[in-house]
Amino acid sequence: MLIGEVARRSGVSARMLRHYESLGLVRPTGRTGSGYREYSGEDIRRIFHIESLRSLGLSLREVASALDDPGFAPTRLVEDLIRGTRERIAAETALLTRLRRIGAAEPAGWEEVLQIVALLHALGSESAGRRQRAALSSAEEVPVPVEALVEAALGETDPIVAGALRWALTRSGDDGSIALLEEGLRSPAAEVRERAVRAVAEITGDDATALLRGALADTDVAVRRHAALALGARGAAEAVPTLLDMVVEEANDVEAADALSALASRPGQADRIATGLVARLAHATVDASARRRLAQALADIPGSKADRALETLSHDEDRGVALTAAYVLGLREAREGPV
Repeated sequence: MLIGEVARRSGVSARMLRHYESLGLVRPTGRTGSGYREYSGEDIRRIFHIESLRSLGLSLREVASALDDPGFAPTRLVEDLIRGTRERIAAETALLTRLRRIGAAEPAGWEEVLQIVALLHALGSESAGRRQRAALSSAEEVPVPVEALVEAALGETDPIVAGALRWALTRSGDDGSIALLEEGLRSPAAEVRERAVRAVAEITGDDATALLRGALADTDVAVRRHAALALGARGAAEAVPTLLDMVVEEANDVEAADALSALASRPGQADRIATGLVARLAHATVDASARRRLAQALADIPGSKADRALETLSHDEDRGVALTAAYVLGLREAREGPV
């Protein structure tokens, strides 16, 4: 079979076939009387083998080794190819993500494109200062796509930079951030879910509140606590049990007590909260310091139930608890008149 027919049947150009011959990859078994190359069936099978190996990403040198070296072991080479392919896919995926984000920002011109690229690079910088400046400038100059802000917020470990990123998210006003943060709340990593719930806590609206309610059932205690504090500030009664636990466990107990106080101002909540505080005071595992914190929390809960609980505590066998309750009662009487 002459080279032209081989090229037609194999899909390999005559020029490439000559190149293979120059490298010694293919050696036509004969020539015609006129001196033209003549390929045998075995030669054509070898050509197909070469193309098959090239399709896997092997170089021509690696193809020659694979076909001609009897001791050639493919395992390591295939592993190298897999690793290289993964690296290329990761690089291409990163590029695609960057391009999609730039497109989402709808830049008006190349100057804005360059600014967005610079901000995206800065958000991924190893310098916390650069990341913070990028977060702050994203709300003042060319806006960074919300997807990039959420990704940065969910991965940020520096608390100052994280705060700047959350601020930028709230300033963006992009409704898409809620859906992206909801994905963060489903992350298997507790630290990512905690960052997500902190970001959601700074966003107003029913959708954000619904996500916070769901976060109350999270398996991680830090996520539940952040959700409870945010919900307490929004007047959501579902947060009460977690807030009560926070007072007992001395976990942001002052903020938790403030949230309980705010909730107690709502109709029907004061007695419920007072009942919860009293129940925890009666629990056998609650130590003296926790009982003092519970007594202090009762100070800003209105109603007769809280008054009676404080009166009982003012005679508590633990002197610290008794003094705390008596002091709180004095403050309440001065503010509201005698019980």
